[in-house]
Amino acid sequence: MNLENTDPSLPTFDDCLKKIRAIDDTMELLSGKWKLSILSRLCYKPMRYSEILNDIEPLSGKVLSRELKDLETNGLIIRCVSGTKPPSVTYSVSDYGMSLRDLSDKIAEWGLQHRDRIRSSFKRSDL
Repeated sequence: MNLENTDPSLPTFDDCLKKIRAIDDTMELLSGKWKLSILSRLCYKPMRYSEILNDIEPLSGKVLSRELKDLETNGLIIRCVSGTKPPSVTYSVSDYGMSLRDLSDKIAEWGLQHRDRIRSSFKRSDL
């Protein structure tokens, strides 16, 4: 059985595999419930640890610390320690992390449309 398509206007099987692998890589990097949520907040303004923790209600401190460390290790955020007493730590999105803003905006846009769709279906079922 030949899996290769014969239509030149369609991507090849190898091209599809490359994209699938790239999606897998991206999902691995952004895996977890909170990374994209943290990143999207930091795209709008730098935040201190306690601000992020308070802004994302059910997030625990332990999980936030782990997620911030992963995001920093992957170069998506910058951890800035001030020289004040006591030291103050602020997190901001890096230029590299900012490259994910369009993706974050698209996901948010889709989420809003989906939420409207669900609300509409509930309204129709109430009739």
